[in-house]
Formats: sequence, C-alpha cells, structure tokens
Amino acid sequence: MIYLQLFLAFIQIGFFSFGGGLAALPLIEKVVVENHHWLGNGEFIELVTISELSPGPIGINSATFTGFKVGGIFGSFIATIAFCLPSVLLVYLVFHFIFYYKKNIFVKKFLLGLRPSVIALMSIAGFSIAEKGISDWFSVVVGIVIFIFIYRKKTDPILLLFLAGISGLVWYRG
Repeated sequence: MIYLQLFLAFIQIGFFSFGGGLAALPLIEKVVVENHHWLGNGEFIELVTISELSPGPIGINSATFTGFKVGGIFGSFIATIAFCLPSVLLVYLVFHFIFYYKKNIFVKKFLLGLRPSVIALMSIAGFSIAEKGISDWFSVVVGIVIFIFIYRKKTDPILLLFLAGISGLVWYRG
C-alpha cells in the first residue's frame, strides 16, 4: 500500500512542479510533511540539504531519499520513477509542439508568461527553507556570506557547503 501512495504522491508532484527541482520543493514539502507526515519539518530540511549536496537534480534526489525513508530501496525506486515520468512525457509532447509551432507568436508569449511563475515557485521554495532552516543569527550570517560568495565571486557552491558544514561543527560544538 505504501508503494502505491508513494507512486501517486510523486507522480502528482511530477505533473505539477514546473520549473525544476527547486520549484518542486514546496510541493514535495506539502505532500511529504503536511499531507502524509512521512517526514517532520526538521527531517525535510535535512532531506533538502542532503539532496543539494548529492550529485543530481535536487527534486529527483528528494524523491529518492523520501522513497527510501518510507519504503526502502524499492520505495526510492518507485518515488524516483513516479517523479520523473511526468517530465519525460511532458517534455516529449512539448518538444513536438514547440518544434512545429516555435515561430507562433502565441506560443512565444505563452512561454514568456510562464517565466514569472517559475521565479515565484523558486522564491517560495527558498523562503520556506529559510524560514524553517534559519534558527539563529549564526545561520543568518553564514547564509548571507555564502550568498555573496556565490552571487558576486562565483565561488564553487560545493566548496562553500563544505565550509559551512565545518563552520557548523565548530560553532555548534557543544
């Protein structure tokens, strides 16, 4: 029964999460934390952190890790396939549609209209994670410093994540 629930939950997320993995995070959080209670808020933040640190897209990693926690290896397989299946189908259909109608002014305007909604979904994901993941002033400082280094200096995010983890070990040592 849990495998069917995982499949239905992640195929739904896959169909309605436009804009990539970050845009999918609010939907994953709603389904996984609020609807099914498979993870708590703290566990969801840890899931996002692990998904970001792991190779591959954050949305797929989140589905895989959730599936593993809920249903073991087979659960991770089911959640991952269910999350990816809508994208594969939609990309196939959209590719054929856009390929034939790419010069159509209505198609161009429609695609331009989608951009702000994708930005909004990504912003919601960021604010939701920040709201639950920033617990003290040290977290705020680390977040701001990393933002500046990535945005201004184009520093490697993996290096900064590693350094942030080390700083957390030092700061929260007690």
